[in-house]
Amino acid sequence: MRAMKVRDADILIVPGYTNSGPDHWQSRWQSKLSTARRVEQAEWSKPVREDWTASVAKAVNEAERPVVIVAHSLGVAAVIQAMPQFQRPVAGAFFVAPPDVANPEIKPRHLMTFGPYPREPLAFPSVVIASRNDPFCTFEVAEDIAGAWGSLFIDAGEAGHLNADAGFGPWPEGSMTFAKFLTDL
Repeated sequence: MRAMKVRDADILIVPGYTNSGPDHWQSRWQSKLSTARRVEQAEWSKPVREDWTASVAKAVNEAERPVVIVAHSLGVAAVIQAMPQFQRPVAGAFFVAPPDVANPEIKPRHLMTFGPYPREPLAFPSVVIASRNDPFCTFEVAEDIAGAWGSLFIDAGEAGHLNADAGFGPWPEGSMTFAKFLTDL
């Protein structure tokens, strides 16, 4: 079996709360990956679970090639909660910095409407990359979530929320990890 390449997949970029700005690694990857497109949300700063999950499901269901999801932060929660609406199979998902949407201390509080996460193994290969000092999820919770989903878990070290504000604009290590993940699909 040959390795999957970018041209073989519909790569869905699923940003989190407030979207991913131009310096964020997701935006940079989207501009470089020929088959990547962003899952747009009507309201980035006041996310409504039903709206966000419907947007993700629509993007998956309209795909013409195998779907590979690249989700960050609340985008991870939107993907996980949208899975019952998927009518097409997903080839794989690359999840970065999932927030702890079951934590009553999460800010803003309406992000809790995206939780709790289901704990069943995912029906597709996945990777979860988490930081040891992410302000939106403890390392232990991220590791537990990844274990429940059957995801490969990658420790990013002390990397904050793995976004542009934490210094992850280009993020070459993430790009190499994604390339390896894609070829293993």
